[in-house]
Amino acid sequence: MKTDNILLNLLITGLITTAVCIEPLSGFYAGFAAVSSVALASYNLLLCRFYECCSDRWIVNNLTGLDAELEKRLYGQHMVKRVVTSHVRGHVRSKQPPKALVLSFHGPTGTGKNYVSRIIAEQLFKKGFKSEHVHLIAATKEFPHQQMVPLYKDRLRDMIETSVKKCPESMFIFDEVDKMPGGLIDTIKPYLDYHEHLNGVDYRRAIFIFLSNAGGSAITEYVLQRWRDGAKREDIKLSEVEKILARAAINSDTEGGLWHSELISKHLVTAFIPFLPLPRKSVRQCVRDMFLAKGYYPKEGMGKKGLEEKMDEVMEELTFYPEEEKLFSVTGCKRVAEKVDYVMLG
Repeated sequence: MKTDNILLNLLITGLITTAVCIEPLSGFYAGFAAVSSVALASYNLLLCRFYECCSDRWIVNNLTGLDAELEKRLYGQHMVKRVVTSHVRGHVRSKQPPKALVLSFHGPTGTGKNYVSRIIAEQLFKKGFKSEHVHLIAATKEFPHQQMVPLYKDRLRDMIETSVKKCPESMFIFDEVDKMPGGLIDTIKPYLDYHEHLNGVDYRRAIFIFLSNAGGSAITEYVLQRWRDGAKREDIKLSEVEKILARAAINSDTEGGLWHSELISKHLVTAFIPFLPLPRKSVRQCVRDMFLAKGYYPKEGMGKKGLEEKMDEVMEELTFYPEEEKLFSVTGCKRVAEKVDYVMLG
């Protein structure tokens, strides 16, 4: 780093000296301006080699990787992979998208909403979730008090405007959006609308992802009914569930989040994406992955048979519903990690 700074200083000094020698008086200012511009560009280029910038070096948009990672790591969500990859691909490939990409993830606990948002960040940004251009906003942490909504609105506007000015490709993930105070989410409406720019800033390349449990019960009821009717899980289509989701989100039991939101009434949400309750088969796949991730398998003394037995123990620790059929995990894959540790270390 020191060597780079020395070389850069020598470059600037040499360029300035050359400009002065060419025309000492009248040409000096024009030459100095040109040299300064070149020097600044060189400095920024050098700086971006070591520190994150809003450039192709740091915003990688690995669409092939996104498709592969969702295929490899996401279980039991046949609609999610296709819809997410399709919308993200279309958005990042467009030189001038008509508006910001807005994806609204809905489903019961532990079905993969946070997981998928993390995979998206990992494949679009070199530093993934640690990127300064990826912003996770946890509603219960950032907006706990209804009476402070005016202050929260100002904070939200300032964060989005500052971030997008710095990097037009910024990503904003709103976790537990259903727990946001009523009316707060509409603060971001102007940034999601079909505007070429607002006060000179273009927000159309940004990505907004909402994570919500709203509609989770409606999704579960629908999936159960389709199962009782003899339909396969994989036969459920997005068009069947999307209307249920929009209705459940806007008519939520709580007057928060997307409840009666203009984002829905003005059709600014690009896609409502359902995360279905996870069946035993999918949860078992999560359990196996966790044994591998934690290094419990492969391990000396535990063969495939031993692994299957331990996986059975973990599955016994999880709760499934409905009471009679026990089709779906109450917590999805959310508690798998702690249950694996409990079985292996308890």
